[in-house]
Amino acid sequence: MEDITVEELKERLDNKESFAFLDVREEWEYEEDNLGANNIPLSQLPNALGELEEYKDQELIVHCRSGARSGNAKKFLETKGFTKVRNVLGGIMAYRELEEE
Repeated sequence: MEDITVEELKERLDNKESFAFLDVREEWEYEEDNLGANNIPLSQLPNALGELEEYKDQELIVHCRSGARSGNAKKFLETKGFTKVRNVLGGIMAYRELEEE
């Protein structure tokens, strides 16, 4: 599935759309700043698949700091049968830059 831009994500968050949203950064990063997504660090993802099972055939938007870890999370989830995973390009850094414009 196609990745998502921070512009599209911001629009969807501003419109209070309901979607599965996952932050794969470490807990301390999440506590520092977050967009309200569920936090499951990338290293814990293999053990947390049960928590995400309901989203297997739904759009699941994944983000991290810059888009690298969430890209890895997307690849991993796709190997586990998740069909609609979208990576936030540029991560939370790009999202915060967009807000400053």
